[in-house]
Amino acid sequence: MKKITLLFIGIISANSFSQTKNFLDVPYLETTAKVDTLLIPDRIYLNISIFEKDTKGKISVEEFENKMNDKLKTLGIDTAKNLMLNDLASNYKKHLLKQQDILKNKNYTLLVYNAQMASKVIMALEEIEISNVFLEKTDYSKTEEMILILKSEAIQKAKNQAIALTKPLNQKVGNALYISDNSNTINTLTGRVSGIQIRGNRTLEKEKLEPINIEFEKIKIESEVKVTFKLE
Repeated sequence: MKKITLLFIGIISANSFSQTKNFLDVPYLETTAKVDTLLIPDRIYLNISIFEKDTKGKISVEEFENKMNDKLKTLGIDTAKNLMLNDLASNYKKHLLKQQDILKNKNYTLLVYNAQMASKVIMALEEIEISNVFLEKTDYSKTEEMILILKSEAIQKAKNQAIALTKPLNQKVGNALYISDNSNTINTLTGRVSGIQIRGNRTLEKEKLEPINIEFEKIKIESEVKVTFKLE
């Protein structure tokens, strides 16, 4: 039984060696091609924090929450769909005379679809004294479809390169023997921009808030392929 097993392994090894040897014996050409594109993000996630006002007539988180909800709706935002609660926390602040007050805060993520709307949101929230807004991340909704398009373009580019290289030699490019694919989405985490805070500018109360100019970094998607073509 042991002899049969060893013989079987020997046949597999011989076949593997034969296939490798045959591949190396075939005339081939290897080319590498890379294509990329820059995309304007169409999903902008804003992080909004609401803090309870520590005043004599304490303004509650719930009051701010209702004001924010109404304000966002005036901008045409579907808050039931695009506004998500992240967490609810309570900060404990000690006062003199051994009194203790509990100050709550809520954290939200708001999804908008362009920089102009993000700017309008920040300005609108400033008007109701909500200024803790920062860019959480950006994304492109059709990333997967674009990657497939770039892969096809990269393959075509690799073939064109192979044809250009073999034409002076009067040789033809045959079928692909091997394809290695490497596609990447850059500048996202999914597009995360860390450490950047976007806030409205409030100067004097009588002055009208100026529009906020926001430009988001474009998302770069690239595809690189390495193709081995048979030479005929």
